[in-house]
Amino acid sequence: MKYVNLGNSGLKVSRLALGCMSFGTPGNRHQPWVIGEDEARPIVRRAVEAGINFFDTADVYSWGSSEQITGKLLAEFLPREQAVIATKVFHMVGADGGPNDMGLSRKHILAGIDASLKRLGTDYVDLYIIHRFDYRTPIEETMEALHDVVRAGKARYIGASSMFTYQFAMMQEVARRHGWTRFVSMQNHYNLAWREEERDMNAYCIDTGVGLTPWGPLAGGFLAVDRRLTGPQSSGRARLDNSPTNAAYGTESDYRVVDALSALSKVLGVSMAEVALAWLLRRPGVSAPITGVTKLAQLDNSLRALELSLTGANEELLSNAYIPNRHLGNFAKRR
Repeated sequence: MKYVNLGNSGLKVSRLALGCMSFGTPGNRHQPWVIGEDEARPIVRRAVEAGINFFDTADVYSWGSSEQITGKLLAEFLPREQAVIATKVFHMVGADGGPNDMGLSRKHILAGIDASLKRLGTDYVDLYIIHRFDYRTPIEETMEALHDVVRAGKARYIGASSMFTYQFAMMQEVARRHGWTRFVSMQNHYNLAWREEERDMNAYCIDTGVGLTPWGPLAGGFLAVDRRLTGPQSSGRARLDNSPTNAAYGTESDYRVVDALSALSKVLGVSMAEVALAWLLRRPGVSAPITGVTKLAQLDNSLRALELSLTGANEELLSNAYIPNRHLGNFAKRR
């Protein structure tokens, strides 16, 4: 396993992060495709054996049970000081919350970190990520609260996820101006079929030393199989997940990318998923894509991508298939 600094920080992370959104309570009506502790255990064990030290979850995943399973399994397989644990704050956890139980207010952030630490069974997280931008809370309030979380020793670093570049830049500038902790990572929606982030967000992060940890590296499975052959609902998650990414792909332009990806995977004798992930790993600024799996075979696919070498001609074939100017949005809707 190779390790890189997360952006310009001193934090060293494996080139792949294991996304733990797929860990939770099986059969729950919101995410019935998730796997429980017993099914997750061999996946975490294999990840640790392969050298993955970076694990990503969130308070909202399965309403907290993802954090519980992630914390428990990491304690079984990895000393705490060797693990890099990331979790997130913004969304309401559960259905019974009040008006202060979501967003990026000081009240919610300070309550959120304590609740996450309790579920994870740890005194601190290595990376505390804001899950979305909060239009209803002053940026100064959010950034000072995050700084206080770091000063209290409850988080070592802070990161952000999908938002507009101008919003991220404003938050970084507020932190710089006040001498508060700045974000070291951006977890944005970025893959071979969705490259609009290259316009502004990726360029801004590269220029300012923020590490990219893309989510959806396989476009919700769209880049793993040709759905024209397998059908649009080729997996349990595709059939049941109401995530915006599930319906985001499938245009003629998207299938230009799939055609190029499929052709190249056949020439190289590897899976489409391996090629798509190998391409992403070679993009400027990318520290560690977040790869979520429910089966050991999927994890092994991701690990093989680390060793897959793409030539300049390979990359050009894939890149040329993409048609820009699409407008999926960045999943940062106003609330």
